Amino acid sequence: RFSNHVFLLAFCFVIFDLEGVCLFAWAISFEQVGVTGFIEALIFMLILLVALVYLWRIGALNILKRQLPEQH
Repeated sequence: RFSNHVFLLAFCFVIFDLEGVCLFAWAISFEQVGVTGFIEALIFMLILLVALVYLWRIGALNILKRQLPEQH
């Protein structure tokens, strides 16, 4: 049986994997979107970077720490 933390980690992986798909589509159409699209992509990456730092700070990415049994 998996803990809830494993599902949280998988969900975070999917979110950040979709970021790569969005940025790939942006990179292909870079000539059409121009500077405006570049600024929007930077804002998008900044928002996701803030989310990644938040997840890191709360310990959502530490799978080993969560699966160890508590010691009294």
